[in-house]
Amino acid sequence: MNIARSFNSWRKYRQTVTELDRMSNRELHDLGIDRSDIRRVARQAVGF
Repeated sequence: MNIARSFNSWRKYRQTVTELDRMSNRELHDLGIDRSDIRRVARQAVGF
């Protein structure tokens, strides 16, 4: 994986974590996500 692609993946990961982290516990629950699972879900979303 080249540097630009790695950076873009990392940026998408951070954006996903930030967006999920801003959600309330209720919103996360509605999506079937526990707060402790945010980083795992974000890694899966970008293919890490």
